[in-house]
Amino acid sequence: MNRKARSYRRGFTLIELLIVIAIIVVLISAAAPKFSQYLMNARETAALGAIRTIHTAQTQYSSQYGRYAKSLAELGPPPAGGQVGPSSADLIQADLASGEKGGYRFTVEETPGGYRILAVPVAYNNTGRRSFYSDQTMVLRQSWTQEPATANSPEIQ
Repeated sequence: MNRKARSYRRGFTLIELLIVIAIIVVLISAAAPKFSQYLMNARETAALGAIRTIHTAQTQYSSQYGRYAKSLAELGPPPAGGQVGPSSADLIQADLASGEKGGYRFTVEETPGGYRILAVPVAYNNTGRRSFYSDQTMVLRQSWTQEPATANSPEIQ
């Protein structure tokens, strides 16, 4: 080959690069929905773990103060320079005590016989597809609709 012919053989043509980019785009668009679903599953699993953490904290709180906590703030850490006590028992991390963690919004409310926990996705069908409910019985319940889970929702097996 002469010198002129070799200079045309260096590198890729624009068409070859466009074909490779098109193949990469097709592969990514096929994988993205599955990745999103796996991410939602991970967030839902983390929400269930957070509910179990709240149950543990409620049990500790009840043994220390003779009642269940009325809110997540009572289970959380005290403000800077504050003392640990019934208003902030330092039994859960600050991010969970704030009420929002891992794409879920958590609430703890007092009930006549104890407490209830509700975990709802921040953005339904984006950060999660299920909402969760539990109470002092520690039975976990779920709802697959946009309506939050309740005490009458199906139990998680």
